[in-house]
Amino acid sequence: MTDRPRDLSGLFETERSAEIVAASFDGAPDARMREILASLVRHAHAFVKEVGLTGEEWAEGIRFLTATGRRCDATRQEFILLSDVLGVSMLVESLNNPADGRCTEATVEGPFHLVDSPERELGDAIGEGGEPCLVTGRVTDTAGAPVAGARVDVWQADADGFYDVQRPGEVPDGNLRGLFTADGDGEFRFRTVVPRHYPIPTDGPVGALLRATGRHANRAAHIHLQVSAPGVRTLTTHLFADDSPYLDSDAVFGVKASLIRTFARVDDPGRAAEYGLPNPFRHVDFPVTVRREPGM
Repeated sequence: MTDRPRDLSGLFETERSAEIVAASFDGAPDARMREILASLVRHAHAFVKEVGLTGEEWAEGIRFLTATGRRCDATRQEFILLSDVLGVSMLVESLNNPADGRCTEATVEGPFHLVDSPERELGDAIGEGGEPCLVTGRVTDTAGAPVAGARVDVWQADADGFYDVQRPGEVPDGNLRGLFTADGDGEFRFRTVVPRHYPIPTDGPVGALLRATGRHANRAAHIHLQVSAPGVRTLTTHLFADDSPYLDSDAVFGVKASLIRTFARVDDPGRAAEYGLPNPFRHVDFPVTVRREPGM
């Protein structure tokens, strides 16, 4: 009895490597998973072939990724930081929130957002230790209607360029963070300090990568805002100070021209007293436009 020919087409071959490995995922029940994994394999294999990756370079890459994972903890996400400095985070945000001239543009969330920001009342101060500033704004949809009760989550670094989670025991938990609820007209306001430019964390693998490639680690001065409400698409964005350095070379590519604002100096004792601020102070108004989900 003659043995039947065996199908050996799945054996690894250098020229057909991506095709062979991608085919191994053909049985994945989730179509989107199949698409993503097949594309990942094709691009990864093309990259290895294009640069002629050596065994030691491959091993160094594995060591780098391992170190990146080990640097992650409850208050820091080094993989997000890596994604940020490679521009991947901004690309994902831009693809999923395309600029159409109607909505406020989206930017990266960054590695220091906390799920549980402290609830605050409109007009509250979120922290001290810098030049006093009033931030006001109004949340509307693309038709100009107010989004009453929108949740506005804000967070920023302090005057020394640190987030609260980077200085545990030195500053109160929740310093320069706040979760506000917009009023019936979609308006929000809070007291804070003028944001300052600062370096992203450089004491981990991502910092080593930046040093090895001669890149600086600085972010342009900004305040993070994440705006959400039932029936609208959650928006993560930044408010950038127009007098900040690094606007044109932000370490995570997060700056968009439409998000740059002037933090105007106000010398008005009456207004300062009205908002509970010393005189003079700085003021910036940042209207936010969000997109309603279909059918809402």
